[in-house]
Amino acid sequence: MYQEERMLSILEYLKKNERISVEQICERFEVSRDTARRDLVRLEEEGAVTRTRGGAVLPQLRHEIKSYQDRLSLVSKEKHLIGQRAAEYINPGDIVILDASTTVQACAEYLIHKHAVILTNSIHQADILSSGEHLDIHLLGGKLEKEHFFLYGSSVVEKVASYNADVAFIGVIGITEQGLTIAHEEDGMVKRKMIEQAKHVIVLADSSKFGQSEFFTFAKLDDVDVIITDQLPELVFQEMLHNHSVEIVIAEGTS
Repeated sequence: MYQEERMLSILEYLKKNERISVEQICERFEVSRDTARRDLVRLEEEGAVTRTRGGAVLPQLRHEIKSYQDRLSLVSKEKHLIGQRAAEYINPGDIVILDASTTVQACAEYLIHKHAVILTNSIHQADILSSGEHLDIHLLGGKLEKEHFFLYGSSVVEKVASYNADVAFIGVIGITEQGLTIAHEEDGMVKRKMIEQAKHVIVLADSSKFGQSEFFTFAKLDDVDVIITDQLPELVFQEMLHNHSVEIVIAEGTS
């Protein structure tokens, strides 16, 4: 069962029972405690649950749950469309940077049969790509972020600085006139250096990211060459990106 499917099932359970424990998730879905905790962390980040000691409960505003479930049922398709379109930018022999975002992870699945060098700080990305016969994978070592399984810290930033990449695929939480934002500064510092070391920077973001802002700004719009998204954003965002010479690519229609 994919993470998105598990998360939907967790929300259905919460609608009926109002709370769920990590142990219940492990038993119901036959997953490890680490996997159960990662599911709850992601649900909390999206505002769908409130985590408690040993589990989670529904937030006070229940109408937000339904809207989140509707969006979650589409997120896998959106991300895979964006990821597949992004993979088309890779040419044989390219040196490619992949950050640790879930949308970039969807792209990784379409890179398995490419001939390329991959640099990433994501254990998930490295695991997905490990079956690629013609891929040379460099996992950037550092401190492990246990909830999302990516590596960060000064050692990762220093290692990234040693490489010169053709393309960097970057995920975001928010896109505004002020730039690209992410929730955690440590993650943002790694993304910033990845962008600096790439000739071509491609941001992978579904349309819900436009107009959203998070804690840490890690890049300006002028640092971005292309944004691949699932549908054309509102006119104000189109004009904003045009003013910063950022190309918008719509992934819908690919299969």
